[in-house]
Amino acid sequence: MEEYLYYAERTRADQDAAERSGAGRKTPLLRVMFPPKSNNAELDDKMANLNTSRASERAIVTDEEWTNASKALRNATGMAVFYLMTTDVLGPFGLPYAVATTGWGPSIGLYTVFGAMAAISGTLLWHCFMHLDSYEYPCRTFSDLAFRIYGSTARYLVLVFQAIQLLLNVAVILVSNGEALSQASKFRLCYAVCVVVWAIAGFLFGQIRTLQKFGFLANFAIWINLLIMFITMGVAANSPPLYSAYSASAGYSVNPALVNPDAAGTFPPVTHSGGLPDASNFGASVNGLMNAVYAYSGTMIFIDFMSEMAQPRKFLRSMWGSQFFIYACYMLYGLFMYGYQGQYVQNPSYLGISPYAWSTVGNALAMVTALIAAALYGNIGLKVIYNSLGVQLFHAPPLYTKSGKWIWAAIVPIYWSIAFVVGGAIPAFSGFVGFVSALCAMQFTYSFPPLLHVGFMIQKNAMGPSEGFDPDKGPLPRTDSGLKRIIRGFMAKKWYINVLNVLYCLGALVCAGLGMWASIENLILIYAIPELNAFGCKSPLDADA
Repeated sequence: MEEYLYYAERTRADQDAAERSGAGRKTPLLRVMFPPKSNNAELDDKMANLNTSRASERAIVTDEEWTNASKALRNATGMAVFYLMTTDVLGPFGLPYAVATTGWGPSIGLYTVFGAMAAISGTLLWHCFMHLDSYEYPCRTFSDLAFRIYGSTARYLVLVFQAIQLLLNVAVILVSNGEALSQASKFRLCYAVCVVVWAIAGFLFGQIRTLQKFGFLANFAIWINLLIMFITMGVAANSPPLYSAYSASAGYSVNPALVNPDAAGTFPPVTHSGGLPDASNFGASVNGLMNAVYAYSGTMIFIDFMSEMAQPRKFLRSMWGSQFFIYACYMLYGLFMYGYQGQYVQNPSYLGISPYAWSTVGNALAMVTALIAAALYGNIGLKVIYNSLGVQLFHAPPLYTKSGKWIWAAIVPIYWSIAFVVGGAIPAFSGFVGFVSALCAMQFTYSFPPLLHVGFMIQKNAMGPSEGFDPDKGPLPRTDSGLKRIIRGFMAKKWYINVLNVLYCLGALVCAGLGMWASIENLILIYAIPELNAFGCKSPLDADA
């Protein structure tokens, strides 16, 4: 810990000096819209062909070469990260469903609280990162942060959760895109083919290795998402809901009587609820809440964004700006769509508008943005697996080497194929999202950040004036250890932050437990009836299926 802190301080000083030397330069509008690389330095031939995961080869790299190689990999700008973060987190199309399962009051309160806490979680992670990342010891993933604070067991626990969520995120997007394509084709195209098409597209998009190259795509995706929002809002305000898909609506999951047609085939009118739509079905509302959690679940890859920034100090500004923008979009869109479609809203919401032409437009645009998001998740997911398992355990060559690039190209199709198999086997989209949210997203966004921050603050605050790190002597002797040191670190200056973080973590774990229960109950009910999956030709959205 002392060595991490020492080198992190040196790295931050170097980055601050580089920032001051370039101060005063204005950023043209085109550079903001289409962010360029902030550092054009390339690894030299020596580093590009050197497997630094092997100690014998790493020994011939000088300190200066190692630092320059680490700098060259940090080229994402603050604006590019704003776009990436907004693309990652902004998922408004499940919002109306969540509002419809919780009601006006609870949904507004919950989304406000969860949005604010997601931003606080990002701030906690940033604080830890700034003190533990350096050119000498780069902190590239969430699992790296867990290892430096709690050790190897924490690293592999986080690694497993992170790999599962990123894979499931890609699977969720493959399913939603498959459903959208099947609806756009009026169910004439085999549903299995609809899903496979997007898996193949992932093979191609997945070849992008660096986050900076996602900058333009992420910027593009944000504007398309906003366009979809405005289109679906306008159509919902001037046309009835898609009554034929009532069995997939939010009202059906809460209480089928809210949407079931009568003997004459007449559907109940659109209704709204100030509180929970059906207090007796608490599980359905909790499952809706988990969709809200999933909407904010981008914190997991915040460390990956920071690790590729030339100036990670700017991350905080990008993150808070992105979270505020996302919250405003969520509130506007979710409440508006619920106001017009009530209990008939779908998840994703663009599937629930009745005019076929506009539904097809929404589907087409949403498929593009979802593919970009899936490519981003796949990129990070593969890096997590490759860097943590391939490089560290099996001494595979780093991704910036020529051999590493060839290995990356080979494993991308394998990763997307696994995501297709997982997503194809899950017929219940909303239940699937709720399960992923409770199992993984809740932990990375709300449980793990305060837990990591407490561990970091305890170790940092426990260091006495005679402790630390000397580059010539190494770590200086500690004055004590064990429980006494932990208590002293916990109760040091700003102890109340540690107390709040502990309460925050416990509260998040309780919510995760409730979410697991609700999503499992929901999936049990769905699996009680034979369901369709992505391995057949009948679409889950086809009323005649």
